[in-house]
Amino acid sequence: MKVAGELHLKPGKERSVKRRHPWIYDTAVARVGGRPSSGDWVAVHAADGSWLAWAAYAPASTLRARCWSFAEKEPPDEDWIAARVQAAVARRAHLSAVTDAVRLVFGEADGLPGFIADRYADQLVVQIQSAGAEANRAALLDALVQATGCHNVFDRSEGATRQREGLPPVSGCIRGAQPPPALTVHEHGVRFRVDVRRGQKTGFYIDQRDNRRLARELAARLSQQRPPRMLNCFSYTGGFSLAAALGGAADVLSIDASAEALAWAQAQWADNGLPPQLARWQQADAFAALRELRGAGASFDLIVLDPPKFAASHQHVERAARAYKDINLNALRLLAPGGYLLTFSCSGAIGVELFQKIVAGAVIDARVDCQMIGRLTAGEDHPLSMAHPEGEYLKGLLLRRL
Repeated sequence: MKVAGELHLKPGKERSVKRRHPWIYDTAVARVGGRPSSGDWVAVHAADGSWLAWAAYAPASTLRARCWSFAEKEPPDEDWIAARVQAAVARRAHLSAVTDAVRLVFGEADGLPGFIADRYADQLVVQIQSAGAEANRAALLDALVQATGCHNVFDRSEGATRQREGLPPVSGCIRGAQPPPALTVHEHGVRFRVDVRRGQKTGFYIDQRDNRRLARELAARLSQQRPPRMLNCFSYTGGFSLAAALGGAADVLSIDASAEALAWAQAQWADNGLPPQLARWQQADAFAALRELRGAGASFDLIVLDPPKFAASHQHVERAARAYKDINLNALRLLAPGGYLLTFSCSGAIGVELFQKIVAGAVIDARVDCQMIGRLTAGEDHPLSMAHPEGEYLKGLLLRRL
């Protein structure tokens, strides 16, 4: 490990680092020693000169450094990185019993800031989102291939996070063979098609695995009375729609703005042997479609709202809150008594308490009686570091109308 410089923090700014929070913002830095470049290793010191952490420097970002190691005698060299990757992969090994689509490395939560790695069968997909991860790209990829035995790696490093680090977008095959137009993965016995080149995130919403299974269980529970009607808004490629149908839903309406996503969803429907007459597919703006369904007097027993990120940053929270309120208000008015609503936010700037408050406001304005019977999160392969609460991006609520 080559140390290129030092970061000296302002008085009091060492507190979060001592609590092992990995992020250091530019406003916390008093001065920089040496001439570190993007991704270089730096030693982080408190105002009194005491050593705090080994971090990767990002001069183009307001998030000026990300801490990788909080042990002075454990610098993040290639062996250290390989051990971290191996440990992260090993922690997910038991999930192979239920799926071959798994998040293997989840950035800060696995002690590898800005590095995301997903596995789809024998295909690896990575997102390198930080200056430190970019500078250690080769070591991270070597370790990932070694830990998994998968030799095909596709890079989807295109997001805004990477741009904020001063890094250009990157997409393409970086190890092994080019991926096919569609990969097939399995999850709790359900077949899904994944496009790792152009699909959302790294190709699929792996994080919703447990919640798709819950939707299937709820549909099965409702079907003990009668075959439930299901509405899936922002349906993308229809993961929740498949789950509900396999649980016994007899009428499944999937709404998405993308014709391509709906076509993909229909193909998956056929892949799983589901009768076409059970499904309806509507290309539409979900906000407008919910209002139209209300006007038509429609009613559903199971509704899923899984919209895209409404708040990209804290500057967009107020606008996002209005959007979440709108869709939940209209969905609640469509929910039949005894029915269930699974509603989600993937906006990191919208905290769990705020999201619950927004949905509670929608319940009040909809003039319906509802119980919250569960909070929903990402699957266990998307863990939350207790020292880094910012990592909790996906949150959801399970409501039951009385």
